Amino acid sequence: MHTADPTRSGWLALLAGALCAAALAAPATARAQSGYLPDETARHEATWLQWPHAYTYGRAYRDRIEPTWVAMTRALIASEKVNIVVYDANEQTRVRNTLTAAGVSLAKVSFLIRPTDDVWVRDNGPIFVYDRNDQLTITDWGFNGWGYDAPYRKDDAVPATVAGRLGLPQVDLNDVVLEGGAIEVDGRGVLMATRSSTREANRNPDLSEAELEAVLADQLGVSKFIWLDGAPGGTEDITDMHIDGFARFGTPDTLVTMSRSDLREWGLSAADVDRLYRASDIDNAPYRFVQLPLTARNVVTSYGYALGYKGSYVNYYVGNTVVLMPEYKDPNDAVAKAILQRLYPNRSVIGIDVRNLYRNGGMVHCVTQQQPAAR
Repeated sequence: MHTADPTRSGWLALLAGALCAAALAAPATARAQSGYLPDETARHEATWLQWPHAYTYGRAYRDRIEPTWVAMTRALIASEKVNIVVYDANEQTRVRNTLTAAGVSLAKVSFLIRPTDDVWVRDNGPIFVYDRNDQLTITDWGFNGWGYDAPYRKDDAVPATVAGRLGLPQVDLNDVVLEGGAIEVDGRGVLMATRSSTREANRNPDLSEAELEAVLADQLGVSKFIWLDGAPGGTEDITDMHIDGFARFGTPDTLVTMSRSDLREWGLSAADVDRLYRASDIDNAPYRFVQLPLTARNVVTSYGYALGYKGSYVNYYVGNTVVLMPEYKDPNDAVAKAILQRLYPNRSVIGIDVRNLYRNGGMVHCVTQQQPAAR
């Protein structure tokens, strides 16, 4: 079992290698040092899901959110393979039966048995990169339950299990805590993140920003960083303001976000909003901005629980031929879908009801993870 607690000895050795590699790399190339993380629109081999179960939070939790996984699987099998992590053999049988009963074909569905704490594969699962020889590789970062706020030890072992199942090389980065939803890359050398979800709130307290940048540069092939403060004073959001809730690289030259006023309602400071809207690419050219609305109304779950706040459409997921968009049964669902369909004209935008999932802290992007196609 991995531990996600950072130690000076572990990350200093890692950092030394990263700095040496970075020194040899050309300053403005996305094909950097040890690894390269493509943007989400690059072709996938598969999408990974962690299926809900009752072992951590009970049957009501599972039953309320499971329809979202059925809907995602149904949409994704038209686009690519779907690899599903299930808790045990009994869960594999139950999930197979659930999908079959819902009329979902299993022809492109594979299962991996691995006990998990929860469903947030974007954050605890493998981050796939290409190494310097274009070999698909799994980077296995530390996961500590968003700063020890939730059970995490089972989830932290998922990347190593996936690497073993796929027979892929694995880079052990467990001395550095990194959640996949905390970062966005444009595939051309730029990474965007909040400090609050990468270095603060019990993540990487011993790493300076420059030290963290060196590791990210080496492993993900980035050389320019857009840093927002996020929520340095704390927030009710367990992720401490992951970037993928409000700002995404929709395409390598496009930044998808909200209006300035909606970003302020989301909780960003005026300074962060200004930094985001001044963002530029690796060549210092301004990004093209696409704005998605918040929901028109505060979100209410399917079982009548009023959350008291609005939902974001920015947390969508791009597959090969589909885009899975958070749906809230709200008037702005249609508005957001039309905007995304214009952005992705060659993909079908499919709404996925996330109202019950949203009560537990996330939307579509939080529970999906792309596996890029082998080169």
